[in-house]
Amino acid sequence: MSAALKRIIKSGWRDFKRNNGLSVATIFIMVMTISLVTSLFLSQKTFNFLIVSLEDKVDMAVYFTEEPTNEEILTIQAELFHLPEVKKLEYISKEEALAKFTERHAGEEVIMESLAEVGGNPLLSSINIKAWEASQYAAISAFLDTASFNDLIAKVDYSQKKPVIERLFSLTSNINTTGIVLSIILALVAVLIAFNTVRIAIYNSKEEIETMRLVGASDWFIRGPFMVQGIISGLWAVLITFLIFSAAVYFLSPKVAIIVPGLNLSSFFFSNFLVILLLQLAAGVGLGVIASWLAVRKHLII
Repeated sequence: MSAALKRIIKSGWRDFKRNNGLSVATIFIMVMTISLVTSLFLSQKTFNFLIVSLEDKVDMAVYFTEEPTNEEILTIQAELFHLPEVKKLEYISKEEALAKFTERHAGEEVIMESLAEVGGNPLLSSINIKAWEASQYAAISAFLDTASFNDLIAKVDYSQKKPVIERLFSLTSNINTTGIVLSIILALVAVLIAFNTVRIAIYNSKEEIETMRLVGASDWFIRGPFMVQGIISGLWAVLITFLIFSAAVYFLSPKVAIIVPGLNLSSFFFSNFLVILLLQLAAGVGLGVIASWLAVRKHLII
């Protein structure tokens, strides 16, 4: 490292400590901004996990009337299988449906007594359809509405499950939009405070700047310490934010796993250590550099 660069870093660190009140305020706002950006990243991954899990559980059940025979339903199944949206099909006959129903409610006397009173087999044959993506169920539903065998369909239960995944998509979109707006607002506040910190540092260093001009110091040598001051604020903010999130994820991960089975937040966070750290560095150091550059450009005329 050259002597000039060492001097620049040393001067930047000195100015950072000299304006400790504003420096702390800058770091505090930066921590809030970086925390919000990190939270958006983690929440996006969490919602993606929930959506994938929900998509795996959502299917479409087509129940048939008493009219079609097993052979006719199997023919319909073959026709459905040729749809590009269909990933998997499962045919459940009346007999299989009754066997599963009886097994599921074996210990519930009221239900079993009601079934005995009805007599026979009141359940319907059905085909469970699983699409490649949740958004494709609408196309399958539209096909069923106009299919040649539509009069053989008693009901389709997709409409009962559709709102669940639509609400999740809507919630994800709203959270992302709100988070982005808040991040922008906090980023502007952080830049403004860091801007004022550097402006005051420039004002307090007027005599030193004049001396450096007289001895022929380069523009970079004069401006460098103020840029370093912004970088230091950003690095401190990143360090504090990362430590906060590391501790929070470590302690909250078991509780999140109870609420969302299968989601290991701690494993995800630490397996994406570099991505999250780079994201925080980009946000923190980026804010510091931008604020310092704007302040130097406006208030330090060389």
